[in-house]
Amino acid sequence: MLEKAIGHMSGTSEWPLDCLEIKPMNILNRTAFAAALLATPATALAADTRDVVTQAMTELMVEKKIDVIDRYFAEPYIQHNQSVATGLAAFKGLANAVIAGNPAFDYQMIRVLADGDIGIAHGIYEGFGEVPLVAFDVFRVEDGKVVEHWDNLAPVAPPNPSGRSQTDGPVAVTDHDRTDANKALVANFVDTVLIGGAFDRIGDYFDGNTYIQHNSHIADGVSGLAAGLKAQADAGISMRITRRHALYGDGNFVLVLSEGDISGQPTAFYDLFRVENGKIAEHWDVISPILPDSEAANQNGKF
Repeated sequence: MLEKAIGHMSGTSEWPLDCLEIKPMNILNRTAFAAALLATPATALAADTRDVVTQAMTELMVEKKIDVIDRYFAEPYIQHNQSVATGLAAFKGLANAVIAGNPAFDYQMIRVLADGDIGIAHGIYEGFGEVPLVAFDVFRVEDGKVVEHWDNLAPVAPPNPSGRSQTDGPVAVTDHDRTDANKALVANFVDTVLIGGAFDRIGDYFDGNTYIQHNSHIADGVSGLAAGLKAQADAGISMRITRRHALYGDGNFVLVLSEGDISGQPTAFYDLFRVENGKIAEHWDVISPILPDSEAANQNGKF
């Protein structure tokens, strides 16, 4: 019924310690040494990316230090927000008007994730429009500076039927060793179920009915997802996801950027999933209309 409703050091030899001319390490040095052994170029890059994005968003958006833009951002600055012209000049103009010249501006950074040269901030803006906005900001970092930006924003909504907000829940990144597996799981779910329509396969991706939901209209549980989608259909609202553009993972978190439509209106879907023990356990999203190219402030495309 539910399916219908949803339509590295191999070897065992040991080296004697007295053959090595090294001094005993204290605990901190041992920890750092172990981290250096385990680090890969990809994880090191992601750590650098996370640091850049965290510092940039903290100093610019939280502390409102407009003069840090040249420290953290560089040309060519490719802008995908359809309401803002591309390039650093336009970004500086926006920052001066909306941040420096706006006492009402505030930004709350909830989560920061990183996958290679891509950094992601999940947070809430106030004073950036008529109402508070929940947002995913996605940045590409090159040589220590942000050179490209995508985002999706939507009005902050009241708690959903399960009492959850659009941003609450776990923030700690865990299971770094399972990043690739978690990305593969979510990619398969999106491609098979959300795009491919194989709703009879939905049980492959969840632990029974366990599914914590932050979409503002849908309750917890796979059953809550079924009921929410049925209610939309009963109200004459159709929703389709037709293409997955990007997928980024950091440990237990995976963010998917997709497009589709809601009742014919071209729509951007940013879906953040938390994976636990090989199953999708939690979901956040930001859903926003896509402007026609003729109305966009730049021609870089939403994705």
